[in-house]
Amino acid sequence: MKTKILIVILSAAIIIGSAVMIPILMDEETTEEKKSSDEPIYPSLGNITSFDDAVNHLAFNMFRKIVNDPQNSGNCFYSPYSIFTALAMCYEGAEGNTAVEMKNVLGIEQDNESFQNYMKALYEYLNINEEYNISTANALWPDVGFNLLQEFTDTIETYYGGKATEVEYGNPTEAAEIINTWVEEQTNNLIKDLVPASAIDPVWTKLILTNAIYFKGVWQIQFDEENTTEREFTLPDGSTKQVDTMKLVDTDDEFNYTETDDLQILELPYTGGDISMIILLPKEGVEINDVINSITKEEYKEWIDEMTLKEADIYLSKYKVETSYGVADYLIALGMNDAFNENADFSGITGGRDLFISKVLHKAYVEVNEEGTEAAAATAVVMYATSADPNQEPSRITFDCDHPFIFTLHHKATGTLLFMGEITDPSESAS
Repeated sequence: MKTKILIVILSAAIIIGSAVMIPILMDEETTEEKKSSDEPIYPSLGNITSFDDAVNHLAFNMFRKIVNDPQNSGNCFYSPYSIFTALAMCYEGAEGNTAVEMKNVLGIEQDNESFQNYMKALYEYLNINEEYNISTANALWPDVGFNLLQEFTDTIETYYGGKATEVEYGNPTEAAEIINTWVEEQTNNLIKDLVPASAIDPVWTKLILTNAIYFKGVWQIQFDEENTTEREFTLPDGSTKQVDTMKLVDTDDEFNYTETDDLQILELPYTGGDISMIILLPKEGVEINDVINSITKEEYKEWIDEMTLKEADIYLSKYKVETSYGVADYLIALGMNDAFNENADFSGITGGRDLFISKVLHKAYVEVNEEGTEAAAATAVVMYATSADPNQEPSRITFDCDHPFIFTLHHKATGTLLFMGEITDPSESAS
């Protein structure tokens, strides 16, 4: 018996910007050495701590899944914020056990109203462009004549800023071009062909949801291009390679820094002060995979809170990374089961239990150079009908990134991890 297949593609947060995640929400300063902050005071909406815990909870869990997947070799880069936002939009239409499982995997602790208010606040915060270049946008693209529940469209417009524009999925090439043009415009042309025409079925595709975020960051203290030289970088297998390495040495500049028995941890801020790169550099003899498999959001926040200002000689390789992942299996392994089979309940989108998630696709791009960082990411959640189966610190430290390291892009005011990555070979070119 022929059954309808309804496809919804949620293309989430495309982020362009400074590499690596943004430092976590700081507690009150406990030392005079701590760098002072001129951040604006944002309103308290919902439970901010549990929100950044939610994004960062997913960040580290997803990071482990991606890095440990043998199909993913070489450098790793992705956007926890992008994936979280795509799934959060989907979560707005989830009911019953499907909603419970999604809430648990996403780490959402607030009630619905508080969570929605925070998503709205974060959307507004990321569109403040006074001192740095960052923006985010969302949109709904329903098929001509296809009706979504008014409550769902109102929720997306009110809390995510996403308005609906009808497209004709009977013409997949034209529909894809319309959506992809919007995506490219929102991401400074870094994300192209997010939704290929081949992903659109002319009969059964009914809705595509897109979320884009753009960020381009300039270092507060820039690296001099004349100081960039080839230096030796140790690869995971112990071999070495000459790579272009930026240097910031013999200066009086101070950087937030801390260390553990296993890691050196350094913050490189971008102009504007609200976004920075956090680099987690394993010490000699420490395997980067051991760090990845043990790190938690609680530890990460503790490390950020412990940072104090230090003079540093910094060596950082230039790199450009482009990645593509299918993350549905990772989400299922984390406990999001019903959303991916006939037990799914997304009746908050259409009014019936006729949808389940078929695929979650993710693409990301990052480039780090002497001036700063540019990054982009996109997530697509594809939905089908449920009828288908589916110790003592030195006064001056040396921070030499001449071996594999982890980095994040971190939004300080909320503690949200926008991007996360692992560099194992800086010389690998983006495909």
